Amino acid sequence: MLHGGPEPYARSMSWLASWWAQTAPTAMLAPSDSAHPDTEGPRTARDWSVDAGAFVIAAALGALILRVTVDDAANRMTSEQVAIDAAFGALCCTSLWWRRRWPFGVALVCVLLGVFSTSGTVAGLLALSSLAVHRPVRPALLVAALFVPCAVVCSIWLGRTTTWSVMLPTAALAAAATAWGMFVRARRQLLSTLRDRARRAEADQLVRAESARLAERTRIAREMHDVLAHRISLVALHAGGLEVALDLPPGQVRESAALLRLTAHQALEELRDVIGVLREEPGQERPSTVPQPTLADIPRLVEETRRSGAKVDFEMRVDGAAAAPGPLGRDAYRIVQEALTNISKHARGTQAQVRVAGAPNGGLHVSVRNPPALGAPDRPVLPGSGTGLLGLQERVTLARGVLVHGPNASGDFVVEADLPW
Repeated sequence: MLHGGPEPYARSMSWLASWWAQTAPTAMLAPSDSAHPDTEGPRTARDWSVDAGAFVIAAALGALILRVTVDDAANRMTSEQVAIDAAFGALCCTSLWWRRRWPFGVALVCVLLGVFSTSGTVAGLLALSSLAVHRPVRPALLVAALFVPCAVVCSIWLGRTTTWSVMLPTAALAAAATAWGMFVRARRQLLSTLRDRARRAEADQLVRAESARLAERTRIAREMHDVLAHRISLVALHAGGLEVALDLPPGQVRESAALLRLTAHQALEELRDVIGVLREEPGQERPSTVPQPTLADIPRLVEETRRSGAKVDFEMRVDGAAAAPGPLGRDAYRIVQEALTNISKHARGTQAQVRVAGAPNGGLHVSVRNPPALGAPDRPVLPGSGTGLLGLQERVTLARGVLVHGPNASGDFVVEADLPW
C-alpha cells in the first residue's frame, strides 16, 4: 500500500525544479526573478576587460600556487599529478569566461575539479563570488560548503599528513568570496532600485507637469470664455439692434454707439488681461489689471444686459453681500453671466428671471430661467463654443457646490446653483 499521495512528490519535484533553475543561463531567467539582479544583455567592452582580468589573475595565481606545491619538499608531486593539476586548473580558468551566463554550473565545476587541482583554487573562488552576485544566497552557500571537503580530499590526494589544517583557511576564503559577491549583488540591487525610483519619479513629474499644463489651459480657456463671450454677445446684440432699427432718433443712435464702444473697450481690456496671463513667465505672476467681479457687480451685469434690449426680471436678496468671499462672488457672477449670454444667443426676446439669495453660513442660491424661444429667430444665432455650461459645472464642482441645468417640467430652461458660504 502506498503512502503519502501526490503532494510530497509534487513538493519534491518543485524543490528539484527550483534548484535546476539555478543552473539555467542568466539570460533565460525572467527579469522579475529574485535571482536576476540585472537584465543581462550583450557583453560590453567593460565585461570583456573584467573577464579577461579575472582569467589572467586566476591563471597567474593558480600557476604560482602550483609552483609552490611542486616545490614542497615534504610532499613531492608526481609528474602525473602535476599534469592533472595543471590541466584541471586550465579548465577552471577557462570556464570563468562563462561565469556570467552559467554562474552555478561554472562554480560547481571549479569546486569539483579543485579536488585534483590546486591551481584552480583562485578560479574557484572567483566563480563562487560570481555565483553570489548572480544567484540567491542558497546556491552560493552550497558551493561554499563544498569547498571544505573538496580541499580535504585534495590534501589527501597530494599525500599530506596534516589534512585537517586546510579546513580553516579554505572555509575563510570561501566565506570571504561569498560575502564579497553578496555585497556586490546587494549594491547592484540597490542601484537598480534607485534607478527605477528615479525613472518613476521622473515619469510622475512629467505626468504632474502635463496635468498642470492641461489644468492651466482649461482655466485660461474658461476665463476667456467667461470674460469675452458675454461682452462679444452684447456687442453683437447692440449692432443687431442698430441694424434693424433704421428710424431711431439721432440721440438714441449715439447712445447705442457709445454703448457699443464701451462694451468693446471692456472686452479689449479683459482680452489684454487674459493674454497677459498667457505670456507671463513661470513663477512671475503679474497682477490682473481688470478687477475681478463680485456679488455687488451682479446688478450692474443685469443692467448691461437690459440695455442691450433683453428682458430680465431681477431680484437679489443677499445678507452681507459686501463681505462675501471673492471666489464666491466671482462664481455667482459667472453663473449669471453665462446664463444671460446663452439666453441672448438662443432665446432672444424671452423674459428671463434672475434670482440670487443667500446669507453667511446659509449658502448662496443662484437661479436663472427663461421660457423657450417662440418661432424662428429673425437674426442669425450667435456662434458658441458649446463648453459654457461645462465650464460652469467645473467651476461649481471646484467650489464644492451643486449645479443643475436643463428644461424643467414647464419647459423653461433653468440654471440653478447652490454654493457653500
